[in-house]
Amino acid sequence: MAAVARDTGIRRNNGFRRHGATALRLVAVAALYYAGAWIGLLQELVRDQVTPLWPPTGIALACLLTLGPMAWPGIALGAVAVNAPIGPSPLAVLAIVVGNTLAPICSYLLLRRVGFRPALDRLRDALVLVFLGALAGMLISATVGTAALIVAGALPVGDFWTAWSVWWTGDAMGVLVITPLLLVLHRLLHRLLHRARLPRGVSPYRLLEAAALLLGTAAVTLVATRTEVSLLFLVFPFLIWAALRFQLAGAAPCSLIVSVLAIAATAEGTGPFSHHSLPARMVTLQAFNGSTALTALLLSAIITERNATRRQIERVCAQLAEAVFRLAPDEPRPPEDDRKSTDRR
Repeated sequence: MAAVARDTGIRRNNGFRRHGATALRLVAVAALYYAGAWIGLLQELVRDQVTPLWPPTGIALACLLTLGPMAWPGIALGAVAVNAPIGPSPLAVLAIVVGNTLAPICSYLLLRRVGFRPALDRLRDALVLVFLGALAGMLISATVGTAALIVAGALPVGDFWTAWSVWWTGDAMGVLVITPLLLVLHRLLHRLLHRARLPRGVSPYRLLEAAALLLGTAAVTLVATRTEVSLLFLVFPFLIWAALRFQLAGAAPCSLIVSVLAIAATAEGTGPFSHHSLPARMVTLQAFNGSTALTALLLSAIITERNATRRQIERVCAQLAEAVFRLAPDEPRPPEDDRKSTDRR
């Protein structure tokens, strides 16, 4: 009986710890969602709650991809905390919360259906994130949220398409800009926790290059978005540099820097975004942000896939050379250093 009681107590304690860990994860998801929303609302353009970049959608999708579908209560809790103080009515808040929760869940289900890999190491993963995760999934939140504001009388019916376009593109940009960055950070933290040390073999020149890349991207974007002459194209060489040299780990933060600075310039009406109406500014901004995000995401995926293919070819060549040596022992054996270097790559 004592052993049975002890086993029961152990199971009960394990259950409490498991439920406690789940609750902490959900609270963390809600806190991240709320923090992202607070940052996004700093650049609102329509009715104090519709912004051209909505980070919570990217945070929500990243949490679903890393924690699984059970993260949805944290997303819903964060959406309630964000929209309850600024919503026009309780029913409108409920509708917006439902839309903001369902959109990333649908994106997650679509991505899982097509075999999406969070590592974003294939071109197809980048494409499905763009078309299914961002463009298709966010139709739900934009449509439900804008309709709720119209029904509640918070927006005139004639402003539906303007508000809908800002809402949809803001949610989509949140997925394109924030989700890849969080997936990179999650993978980096996972490696650090398992290895309990920083990666070895990182050259100081590599770190200096990364710092120069980030600072250069910020400086060029500031110049391009604060000058009335159209110089926005100057940011693309830096995005290409980031994708070629650092893949997603470099392209994701550079894309975020460009998008945030461009949104700030649009909200202030400076640079190439000045002297235009709100719809014209939004079209220019979202076309620019979409182009930069797609360039960074797709090019980094192509480079990552190419590097993986090259490493696979090198491994196959090494294995073939080893097989030839076994079949024909009189043939010269590949140098040991070459085989080790191939294995390391």
